[in-house]
Amino acid sequence: MNIKFLDIAATYKELYKEVDTAIQDVLNSGWFILGKHVKMFEKNFAQYCGAKHCIGVGNGMDALELILRAYDIGPGHEVIVPANTYIATVLVVNIVGATPIFVEPDPRTFNIDPEKIESAITKKTKAVIAVHLYGQTAAMTKIKKICTKHNLKLIEDAAQAHGALHKGKKAGSMGDAAGFSFYPGKNLGAFGDAGAVTTNDPKVANYIEIARNYGSDVKYYNLIKGFNTRLSEMQAAILDVKLRYLDKWNKRRQKIADYYLAHLNPDKKETFLLPVVAGENKHVWHLFVIQTKKRNQLQSYLKDQVIETLIHYPVPPYSQKAYQEYNRFAIKFPITNRMSQEVLSLPIGPHMSSEQVKYVTEKVNQFLEEN
Repeated sequence: MNIKFLDIAATYKELYKEVDTAIQDVLNSGWFILGKHVKMFEKNFAQYCGAKHCIGVGNGMDALELILRAYDIGPGHEVIVPANTYIATVLVVNIVGATPIFVEPDPRTFNIDPEKIESAITKKTKAVIAVHLYGQTAAMTKIKKICTKHNLKLIEDAAQAHGALHKGKKAGSMGDAAGFSFYPGKNLGAFGDAGAVTTNDPKVANYIEIARNYGSDVKYYNLIKGFNTRLSEMQAAILDVKLRYLDKWNKRRQKIADYYLAHLNPDKKETFLLPVVAGENKHVWHLFVIQTKKRNQLQSYLKDQVIETLIHYPVPPYSQKAYQEYNRFAIKFPITNRMSQEVLSLPIGPHMSSEQVKYVTEKVNQFLEEN
């Protein structure tokens, strides 16, 4: 049995008639930039997230950058970010000229630890970027309380959390603004790069709507020095089709995760840690990430069984060659350092069969019994 980490092509195979119809509609219209399909998806995704505004942009990283710019965050400012995150979260802080301040994660949920945020706040701090990692929201109630106390902007990096819930509220509706990625492998993925910002703040929405299009609200008239980062009509049309199936696909991911949690060897928890879902959260399982000190051996073993796994992430941002100026701080983040050496993402996706899920489980358990 050949198990892919994620069968992206299967989403098209399931929806090809609806997707092809949507694509044909775009082609027939002759309108490919900021047309009716973008407007319709923005309306539908805002409604889905429970936000007042959605503005489509070129990708998730641009979404976060524009949010920071909308709040005039730049040189001389600090932005608190998780130490355990994908590098894009950190890059946007540097791009606007601000300084990222790393905070360790909760070792149970992988997300930024709210108990450690307050000690990282200085007079220069302007915002906290709360990443909803692997499909589970950060502890938003606690983080929001801290941000309110210190007059900080709370920005959600919701790139991996389409449909995730915290106390009944969806990712993208809890902070001042949220950045989404629709990279093809996401729970809601386009057929190329795409992203969006959701917010309840009309000033932020207005800024990003203008900034994404060269700083123009009327063609050839530029109000600000803007950017070229627009969600395409084609991707918006495809996303609008797939949005109708997102909850169904998320439920399938949850069913697979429930099976893993129930059947992966419970007697090996001291050396094999399963992910934990916080009681106030509803996880959408973008990734199913386990921790084991024998990560490399397990990954090699599963590869021999033709099971594809990935590591999210093998090198923390502050230890990357691109961030040599931060390398000396690595010793301050023992939890993140350990995670980078022990995490392994098992296959999960809405089109995995029950037989495939059982096969993965059996092979992981066989490894645990033998090692």
